Amino acid sequence: MSFVELLSRLGGMGRFQVTYVTALAIPLLMLASHNLLQNFTAGVPEHHCRPRPVVNATLADVPLVVSIPWDGQRRPQRCRRYVEPQWHLSDANGSANGSAGEAATEPCHDGWTYLDGIFTDTIVTEWDLVCDSKKMRQVAQSIYMAGILLGSGLFGVLSDKFGRRALLTWCYLQLGATGVGTAAAPSLLVYCLCRFLTGLAMAGVSLNSASLCMEWIPTKARAVVGTINGYCYTLGQFVLAAAAFALPRWRQLQLVVSLPFFVFFFYSWLYVESARWQVTSGRPDLALRGLRKVARVNGRKEEGDKLSEEALRTLVHPEPPLPGGAVAALVRTPGMRIVSCGVSFVWFSTSFAYYGLAMDLQGFGFNVYLSQVVFGAVDIPAKLLSVLVISCCGRRPAQGGALALAGLCILANIFVPSELPTLRMALAVVGKGALAASFNCAYIFSGELFPTVIRQTGMGLGGTMARVGGMVAPLVRMAAEVTPALPLVIYGAAPIVSAIATCFLPETRNAPLPETVKDVERRAGHLEDDDVAVPLSSTKSQDGA
Repeated sequence: MSFVELLSRLGGMGRFQVTYVTALAIPLLMLASHNLLQNFTAGVPEHHCRPRPVVNATLADVPLVVSIPWDGQRRPQRCRRYVEPQWHLSDANGSANGSAGEAATEPCHDGWTYLDGIFTDTIVTEWDLVCDSKKMRQVAQSIYMAGILLGSGLFGVLSDKFGRRALLTWCYLQLGATGVGTAAAPSLLVYCLCRFLTGLAMAGVSLNSASLCMEWIPTKARAVVGTINGYCYTLGQFVLAAAAFALPRWRQLQLVVSLPFFVFFFYSWLYVESARWQVTSGRPDLALRGLRKVARVNGRKEEGDKLSEEALRTLVHPEPPLPGGAVAALVRTPGMRIVSCGVSFVWFSTSFAYYGLAMDLQGFGFNVYLSQVVFGAVDIPAKLLSVLVISCCGRRPAQGGALALAGLCILANIFVPSELPTLRMALAVVGKGALAASFNCAYIFSGELFPTVIRQTGMGLGGTMARVGGMVAPLVRMAAEVTPALPLVIYGAAPIVSAIATCFLPETRNAPLPETVKDVERRAGHLEDDDVAVPLSSTKSQDGA
């Protein structure tokens, strides 16, 4: 009997699984709120230098054109002001009436004036992250991504050692506490530190939620449940847009999207630890207790009472400790190398292109709240289509097709002139939808590719590569100084290369989850039967693969 058969005997997708998936999915609503939060808390309003004080006159009495040079679009320059008032530029009515020629200018020594508009109170206005300090806005986001990057690897390894539930409970608490700390940050340094710790916890929530879902539900329900979780992230984008619209002050918005994690922390104590993990970790007594609880909830108490520790031990044949630990196991055997490399390509390119699009809402020239809603709305049909393809055609064509479509849409924007912003926005929205579908596929596909004994470590590898992509994406925009089309070329090429790499991954549709590294090697054709050992101290299998 396998774990798949055992779950079927205990009720399959019964009341316990439905309740469990729902409880895990609700916190995912808030993941988008934190990942995309700086679109609103770090929004940049129109601004210009604060004019120099004029003797015997108030600032209201001095026309702006006298103090601030204008750019080519007849708007005040953002980062320069005249050293001396240029009175000859204004007539009695305060209208522009000439040119300043070679009048001397200087930086904004007295600060900036921020104009009323969509953004009135953000970290940009509070700490003047404009002009020479404008890079700090991106640095803050990169620090958050660095936290997720570290957390993806750290919590992946820790949860394989200490369990999914314990780490998930801790991450809920950490995310709530550091989110509140961010809202109360007295300086940019403290803000960045709290965002880094928030990123750490965010990675743990994402990884452990996905693994608990994957390990408690039947094989045939994995695609549907994975898509439901993806839709929670989609709905979270609407929640973020609504909250940001209702709460224009960044501290209030930060607080509102963080407090719910304290609620999630309290009810997470009711979660049941993964029985798969407990058995493979040599704790069948705890697994038996949890499985009997599942049986009672699903109305299959009799089936639960029939279980024994001896029967559970036969479900999985634990491997000896892997040389180098779980991380080394990702690349030690040929089958695992193919899986690890392919998953790394998929996660990096998906996140790289996704954040290249999603974190530049102001750059599209449309209302930022409307752009957020549209970018979120496209996920609904995209993820629905992805689950249909995943279920009917398989994981591999769904993953590769989504990446290829995203890359083509991004590359197509190279040939669309800036005078057609609606068409450019439409291509970006389709590309973003394809990337959302790619994320949906990746969560399901990756969990099915790695064996239970190192599944969290493998998912942590994917998450790590995704965060590397998220960190690199803002930096690529600097390539526009070389040529405006270069960022789009890079954003578009990465998903296409990864779509090709996906072709080398094994198909997992309707296949049981691999429990050990040996199962992965057997699936890849490197093992013929149970009597052939996986070469743990060599990079080649016995058949020379």
